[in-house]
Amino acid sequence: MRAVFASALDDADPLAALSVGEQPDPDPTPGWTTVEVRASSLNHHDLWSLRGVGLAADQLPMILGCDAAGIDPDGNEVVVYPVIPDPDDPRGRSILSERHPGTFADRVAVPRANLVPKPAGLSFAEAACLPTAWLTAYRMLVTTGRVEQGESVLVQGAGGGVATAAVVLAVALGKRVYATSRDGAKRERVAALGATAAVPGTRLPERVDVVIETVGEATFDHSMKSARPGARIVVSGATSGHRPPVDLRRVFAMQLEILGTSMGTIGELRELVALCDRRGIRPAIDTEFGFTEIRQAFARLQTGAVFGKLVLDHRR
Repeated sequence: MRAVFASALDDADPLAALSVGEQPDPDPTPGWTTVEVRASSLNHHDLWSLRGVGLAADQLPMILGCDAAGIDPDGNEVVVYPVIPDPDDPRGRSILSERHPGTFADRVAVPRANLVPKPAGLSFAEAACLPTAWLTAYRMLVTTGRVEQGESVLVQGAGGGVATAAVVLAVALGKRVYATSRDGAKRERVAALGATAAVPGTRLPERVDVVIETVGEATFDHSMKSARPGARIVVSGATSGHRPPVDLRRVFAMQLEILGTSMGTIGELRELVALCDRRGIRPAIDTEFGFTEIRQAFARLQTGAVFGKLVLDHRR
C-alpha cells in the first residue's frame, strides 16, 4: 500500500528523512481492525518524529500520522482515536506513529474500540482534523480549564492547530475570547473567527478566567499577568521554549492554577465530534493537499505560516 514514512532521522533537515513509497498492508492483531483512510491531517508531532524525538532508529521505517477519518470493514464512516494503551511507555500510552504505524497510508490498523462514528454532516477532511489538535483544545477548555458560562479566555499564539481550534471552540461556546499573534494577517483571521485579536505582551481589556498556553517562554509572563484571581492557565505545548521564568508570588497571591494536559480521552473525542455536528462547528483548514503532495504539505508545515490545519486527501 502507499505510505508516507520516516526512513531516517534528521534533526537538521527533517524533510530529508521523509519517504513516500510502498509499505506492507496492516495485519491486525485480535481486537484490532483496519480502516481505509480517506483523509488525514498533519501535526508538528510528525516533524518531531522525523527529527528523532520519540522515535528511535530501530523503529524505522515508521509510517507517520496521528489523525484520520475513513471507512471501517463494515462500511461505516469513522474517526480514528489515535491513543493506544502502552504499558512500556512512561505515560502508559502512545499515539499512532510512535510505536504503531500511523495514518499517512491507504490503510491503518487500530483497536476496534478506537473508532468513533463520523456524522454525515462532517466531511472526511473536517473529521480528520479532530483527533489530536482539536481534541487537545477541547480538553484544555472544557475538562482541564473548566470554562464556565460568562467567563473569558485568552489563547496565545493563534494560528497553530491547537490554538486556532481553541479560538473556534471558545467562540462557539459563547465565551469572550482574546487571541494573540505576532503576525498581522493571522490577527485579522482570528478577528474573523470572532475573537478580539491582540499583539503578544499587550494589555488586554480585562483579565481572563482561562488561558490556553501552547507557546511557552515567549508568552508565559503575559499569560500570568493577563489572568484574573483564581484563573486557570492550561499548558499543552512550549514551542518557544519550556523554561519560562515564573513569579511564584503572583501564583499564590492571585491563587492561580497552572495545569498541564495533552490529548484527551475517547469519551472527550465523542463529545467533541457530537458538539461539532450539533452546533455546526467546522475546523479551520489552511490547505488541503492530495496524498501525492505530501512533501508540499510538510514544507508548508515547516514554514510556521499555517493558520489552522493541513489536510491530506487520500483519494487524490
